[in-house]
Amino acid sequence: MPTTAIATDSNSGLTRAQAKKYGIYLLPMSFRVNDKVCYEEVDLTQQEFYKLIADPKTTVSTSQPSPSEYIDFWKGILADYDELVYIPMSSGLSGSYNTASIIAQDFGGRVHVVNNQRISVTQYQSVLDAVGMAQIGIGGEHIKARLEEEKFESSIYIMVNDLKYLKRGGRVTAAGALIASVMNLKPVLQIQGEKLDAYAKCRGIASAKNTMLDAMHKDFDGRFKDYVEAKEMQLLYSYSNMPDGEIDQWKKEIKRSFPGMKLKGAPLSLSIGCHIGPGSLAIACSKITK
Repeated sequence: MPTTAIATDSNSGLTRAQAKKYGIYLLPMSFRVNDKVCYEEVDLTQQEFYKLIADPKTTVSTSQPSPSEYIDFWKGILADYDELVYIPMSSGLSGSYNTASIIAQDFGGRVHVVNNQRISVTQYQSVLDAVGMAQIGIGGEHIKARLEEEKFESSIYIMVNDLKYLKRGGRVTAAGALIASVMNLKPVLQIQGEKLDAYAKCRGIASAKNTMLDAMHKDFDGRFKDYVEAKEMQLLYSYSNMPDGEIDQWKKEIKRSFPGMKLKGAPLSLSIGCHIGPGSLAIACSKITK
């Protein structure tokens, strides 16, 4: 058994079944649904979550783990390992990293908290990279350093299907959401490390898909060209509560646009889905860290 454990949170998009398969320890994220606290995939499935937020009377907000949750989670892992590497979501999108880093100071150097600016499928890839390094005997301090060294070597582009969820969160005005609906606008957002930004406004889903594919080609031909040529770039896709047929179609379109590249996918984490709602598609990439 490796002496270094790898742990993350459900913002990575990892399910409990996948985490068990890869030997990863998974901390479920909590959501406040009206006055009730629910935990992702423990007492709130993806389907249940999107059904809840479809009701305009339901208020849903994200919440980071409490100090006691971190402590209990890590103590349970360290009972069987010498050390652990914990990979939370990007510090630019949540305070989870800062909280975890402070608490880790009380564990005598046995807990290494990584700030590698990832979320959802790119965070998922970082976790798998960390597992690969741990399995060949690389220690926690070095795994943390390697992941942070390449923390900005990733991209995510997300098509928002319905702006009403961004409107609820105050990220777009009611008038803006109405105009977008009437004009069938599908905004494309981007995550480049520390924050979520607007990228383009597209007329319809087909246009949004083409825009995302073009954006990824620009990344591959520009900032990531050397990694692509060295076969060190992982292509990824994601989605939020989409019918299987539409997900399969998106995968086929990506494969046609990037022939010969390996493709991995997972649902968008609920921390993103909370803000953008169902029916969204995404393409992403992440440099494979070794």
